[in-house]
Amino acid sequence: MTVHVIGAGLAGLSAAIAVAGRGESVIVSEAARHAGGRCRSYHDGLLDMTIDNGNHLVLSGNKAVDRYLRDIGAEGRVSGPDRPEFNFLDLKRGVRWTLRPDDGVVPWWILHADRRVPGTRLRDYLALLALMRRHPGRRLDEVVRGDTVLWQKFLRPVLLSALNTAPEGASADLAGAIVRETFARGGRHMRPLISSPNLAAAFVDPALERLRRNGVDIRLGRSLRAVRFADGRAVALAFDGEEESLQPDDRVIVAVPPWAAEKLLPGVSAPQTFCAILNAHFQIVPPPQACSMIGLIGGTAEWVFAFDDRVSVTVSAADHLMDTGNDALAALLWRDVAAVHDLTGPMPPCRIVKEKRATFAATPTENARRPTARTEWVNVFLAGDWTDTGLPATIEGALRSGNRAATLAIEAA
Repeated sequence: MTVHVIGAGLAGLSAAIAVAGRGESVIVSEAARHAGGRCRSYHDGLLDMTIDNGNHLVLSGNKAVDRYLRDIGAEGRVSGPDRPEFNFLDLKRGVRWTLRPDDGVVPWWILHADRRVPGTRLRDYLALLALMRRHPGRRLDEVVRGDTVLWQKFLRPVLLSALNTAPEGASADLAGAIVRETFARGGRHMRPLISSPNLAAAFVDPALERLRRNGVDIRLGRSLRAVRFADGRAVALAFDGEEESLQPDDRVIVAVPPWAAEKLLPGVSAPQTFCAILNAHFQIVPPPQACSMIGLIGGTAEWVFAFDDRVSVTVSAADHLMDTGNDALAALLWRDVAAVHDLTGPMPPCRIVKEKRATFAATPTENARRPTARTEWVNVFLAGDWTDTGLPATIEGALRSGNRAATLAIEAA
């Protein structure tokens, strides 16, 4: 049996790792000349440094991330604070604060005014209990009040970044999944972790090395144009310039973006609406003792990250900024960065990175369009953060989808 994995983003890589780990033959085909998909690093000529396409954050409680990094031997390549801490700055008021949840499940921290969001009351945090229950088909604004200090200064910015969708109209079920896997499990599961030194070094390069050591055939720059079907199964894969027949026991895992999957697999349901993410990288060494990550309230920037050689900014659900010129965007974002780190002087060189279709819109309507890993063809399976993982489009969701597709492919043998 050979398992053909189409796509070498994180979903495809995790599927290939899982299948190869069981001793099965695997061929990975990727249309691009590089692996990683949206989770990639590259050398930027303007800044003359290696940067990530975006600032992808994971949490210490992400089980699929932990398993994947162990499987590829990259456990030490994500790092963060020893304790769960979330720093914030209200730009309009000039007020800074740090949220410090307890390590354990019991949220004693909300009893202490100096550890919770300024201006919040104990009863405000009951909103989290509402998200512990399932709310099929309902929007978040139908479940949680949006006029509280807790919403404006914590829940909204956190859920905006996790869902990459305006939270008011987002799926309450997807927001609830985040709460159930973080807050409900205690602070030890909430530590924010960032790739070190970059995304490729943590998630992509070690995976490719492990796959090659396991004898996996990795073919980059190989675009799948069509899948041939007969008698309820895939029988051939048509790549640029060649067609490869499948053996009766071969399996295919399609781990491509939703719009590509729809073209390859007729009748497959997939999200139709997508949201953008904007990232900016400034070539400047951050001040000593700068917070590695700080959330902003009332600015254009939403999260500011301090790396050894640069300061980076992320803006989620950034569709309203996609038509703004890069120079204007850099100036807007630099104003926020300068306020965060008390910087003066001219703006340093900046690279703006726009991902117009970064994730599916995490609304109830689009969430309902997400397909399962199984398809109508007995030897074809789907993977991707846009499939029905129960999570929004995150690294954790992508890796889980790959593991699920790999399990189904092996069990179908």
